[in-house]
Amino acid sequence: MKYLLLIHSNPITWGHPSFLYTEEGRALPKKARDALAAQLENLLEELDKSGELINAVPLEPPASTKVVRVRKGVRATTDGPYSEAKEQLAGVFLVDVASPERAEEIAATIPEAEFCAVEVRPASVFD
Repeated sequence: MKYLLLIHSNPITWGHPSFLYTEEGRALPKKARDALAAQLENLLEELDKSGELINAVPLEPPASTKVVRVRKGVRATTDGPYSEAKEQLAGVFLVDVASPERAEEIAATIPEAEFCAVEVRPASVFD
Protein backbone atom coordinates (compact mmCIF):
# COMPACT_ATOMS: atom_id res chain seq x y z
CA MET A 1 0.00 0.00 0.00
CA LYS A 2 1.17 3.51 -0.73
CA TYR A 3 1.48 6.17 1.96
CA LEU A 4 2.36 9.83 1.97
CA LEU A 5 4.58 10.82 4.86
CA LEU A 6 3.87 14.52 5.17
CA ILE A 7 6.52 16.55 6.96
CA HIS A 8 5.24 19.70 8.65
CA SER A 9 7.47 22.60 9.64
CA ASN A 10 7.27 26.18 10.84
CA PRO A 11 7.52 28.60 7.91
CA ILE A 12 9.43 31.11 10.05
CA THR A 13 12.39 28.72 10.34
CA TRP A 14 12.12 27.29 6.80
CA GLY A 15 14.98 25.31 5.32
CA HIS A 16 15.87 21.78 4.31
CA PRO A 17 16.32 19.44 5.97
CA SER A 18 13.86 21.24 8.20
CA PHE A 19 15.02 19.67 11.47
CA LEU A 20 18.28 21.62 11.17
CA TYR A 21 16.36 24.92 11.08
CA THR A 22 14.14 24.46 14.12
CA GLU A 23 15.10 26.21 17.33
CA GLU A 24 15.79 22.84 18.94
CA GLY A 25 17.81 21.62 15.96
CA ARG A 26 19.98 24.74 15.88
CA ALA A 27 20.67 24.29 19.60
CA LEU A 28 22.11 20.80 19.11
CA PRO A 29 25.87 20.31 19.05
CA LYS A 30 27.34 19.96 15.55
CA LYS A 31 28.00 16.26 16.13
CA ALA A 32 24.30 15.66 16.89
CA ARG A 33 23.19 17.68 13.83
CA ASP A 34 25.61 15.71 11.64
CA ALA A 35 24.25 12.44 13.08
CA LEU A 36 20.67 13.46 12.21
CA ALA A 37 21.69 14.44 8.68
CA ALA A 38 23.41 11.05 8.30
CA GLN A 39 20.28 9.35 9.68
CA LEU A 40 18.21 10.99 6.93
CA GLU A 41 20.68 10.03 4.20
CA ASN A 42 20.83 6.44 5.49
CA LEU A 43 17.03 6.25 5.61
CA LEU A 44 16.71 7.45 2.02
CA GLU A 45 19.36 4.95 0.89
CA GLU A 46 17.71 2.08 2.81
CA LEU A 47 14.27 2.85 1.40
CA ASP A 48 15.65 3.17 -2.11
CA LYS A 49 17.47 -0.17 -1.88
CA SER A 50 14.40 -1.93 -0.43
CA GLY A 51 12.20 -0.54 -3.21
CA GLU A 52 9.87 1.13 -0.68
CA LEU A 53 10.75 4.71 -1.65
CA ILE A 54 8.85 6.07 -4.60
CA ASN A 55 9.92 9.68 -4.10
CA ALA A 56 10.98 12.20 -1.45
CA VAL A 57 10.47 15.88 -2.19
CA PRO A 58 11.32 18.96 -0.12
CA LEU A 59 8.96 21.86 -0.76
CA GLU A 60 9.76 25.52 -1.20
CA PRO A 61 8.59 27.93 1.53
CA PRO A 62 4.90 28.77 1.82
CA ALA A 63 5.66 32.35 0.71
CA SER A 64 6.31 30.99 -2.80
CA THR A 65 2.97 29.15 -2.88
CA LYS A 66 0.09 29.98 -5.21
CA VAL A 67 -3.46 28.83 -4.57
CA VAL A 68 -5.77 28.40 -7.57
CA ARG A 69 -9.55 28.32 -7.35
CA VAL A 70 -12.07 28.21 -10.18
CA ARG A 71 -15.54 29.54 -9.44
CA LYS A 72 -18.20 29.71 -12.12
CA GLY A 73 -15.51 29.21 -14.76
CA VAL A 74 -13.34 32.08 -13.50
CA ARG A 75 -9.86 31.29 -12.25
CA ALA A 76 -8.55 33.19 -9.23
CA THR A 77 -4.94 32.82 -8.14
CA THR A 78 -3.74 34.10 -4.77
CA ASP A 79 -0.39 34.11 -3.00
CA GLY A 80 0.49 31.88 -0.10
CA PRO A 81 -1.07 28.87 1.52
CA TYR A 82 -4.82 28.81 1.85
CA SER A 83 -4.84 28.68 5.64
CA GLU A 84 -3.17 30.41 8.52
CA ALA A 85 -1.29 27.80 10.51
CA LYS A 86 1.77 27.62 12.68
CA GLU A 87 3.10 24.69 10.66
CA GLN A 88 2.99 24.21 6.90
CA LEU A 89 3.78 21.28 4.64
CA ALA A 90 7.56 21.18 4.17
CA GLY A 91 8.05 17.99 2.20
CA VAL A 92 6.73 14.56 1.40
CA PHE A 93 7.90 10.99 1.10
CA LEU A 94 5.82 8.67 -1.05
CA VAL A 95 6.43 5.09 0.03
CA ASP A 96 5.02 1.72 -0.99
CA VAL A 97 5.08 -0.56 2.04
CA ALA A 98 3.50 -3.80 3.21
CA SER A 99 1.61 -2.39 6.20
CA PRO A 100 0.49 0.76 8.02
CA GLU A 101 2.89 -0.18 10.81
CA ARG A 102 5.83 -0.08 8.38
CA ALA A 103 4.74 3.38 7.19
CA GLU A 104 4.65 4.56 10.82
CA GLU A 105 8.05 2.97 11.48
CA ILE A 106 9.55 4.88 8.56
CA ALA A 107 7.86 8.13 9.66
CA ALA A 108 9.38 7.72 13.12
CA THR A 109 12.89 7.49 11.63
CA ILE A 110 12.60 10.73 9.66
CA PRO A 111 14.55 13.23 11.80
CA GLU A 112 11.76 15.83 11.56
CA ALA A 113 9.60 13.55 13.72
CA GLU A 114 11.80 14.59 16.66
CA PHE A 115 11.28 18.32 16.07
CA CYS A 116 8.08 18.86 14.07
CA ALA A 117 5.48 16.37 12.88
CA VAL A 118 5.31 13.67 10.24
CA GLU A 119 1.78 12.76 9.18
CA VAL A 120 1.15 9.28 7.77
CA ARG A 121 -1.66 9.22 5.22
CA PRO A 122 -2.75 6.33 3.00
CA ALA A 123 -2.58 7.33 -0.66
CA SER A 124 -4.92 6.12 -3.36
CA VAL A 125 -3.03 5.98 -6.61
CA PHE A 126 -4.76 5.86 -9.97
CA ASP A 127 -3.13 3.34 -12.27
